[in-house]
Amino acid sequence: MSKDPKPKGPLVARVLTAVLVFQLAIGAFLVLGDVQQARLALPGFGPDAPSLSEPVRPGDQRRIFNPGRDRPATRPARDPGQLPDRLVLTKVENATYRLEGDVSEGDADRVIKLLQDARPAPEWLILQSPGGVVSDALELGRYIRQSGINTRMLSGEYCYSACPYILMGGVERDVHGNAQVGVHQHYFGESTLLPASFAVEDIQAGQGEVMLYLDEMGIDPLIMVPALTTPPDEIYVLLPEELRKFGVVDSVDAQ
Repeated sequence: MSKDPKPKGPLVARVLTAVLVFQLAIGAFLVLGDVQQARLALPGFGPDAPSLSEPVRPGDQRRIFNPGRDRPATRPARDPGQLPDRLVLTKVENATYRLEGDVSEGDADRVIKLLQDARPAPEWLILQSPGGVVSDALELGRYIRQSGINTRMLSGEYCYSACPYILMGGVERDVHGNAQVGVHQHYFGESTLLPASFAVEDIQAGQGEVMLYLDEMGIDPLIMVPALTTPPDEIYVLLPEELRKFGVVDSVDAQ
């Protein structure tokens, strides 16, 4: 005669406990992800860096990244007002054009078509952007290099986050000493389910693509050190000597 099965109560309790722990773990990952992305305004949270309006000095180059609220502490050549939420291409004079605004999803294909249709064909692109979608910036930068277009930044203007990858695409890259080029960590995708595993996969794939791009453009991959150590809600402003050291420019015009 077989023995009576053990009472089911303890087994059910253990299963329910395991499910509850699993759900709490997922919730913790989600909360941590929200804190890291939004930096909730709670004691002990939030960036420690000064605002963008504070001058940048050697060794003091990280600033809160909120360009919609703060403007960089540079001598502006012009006030662009509120930058458009998508890249806008406008003719300046002759074969010089201005590319300005956020880098949004789909902008690479759209802007490439605008560049192909522009007359005369663009020789120089003046850049100003707070950044945006990295994949579009890389695609656009590759097109700029293949098309023999040069990139430029003017005094008092800025190129942050994904924008430097567009800048790096230029065959010649001219950056004024009073312009700002800034780098930081990027988001390469977002998952609302098990973010601890899928987010790592997205980040690794995205960083691999960025490293490949830097190699194609002849940029020292060590530029990723300040980028990877600066959180997304801060920006690390590269000094003129760093732009030269990493191969972003050959020289910086300080006039």
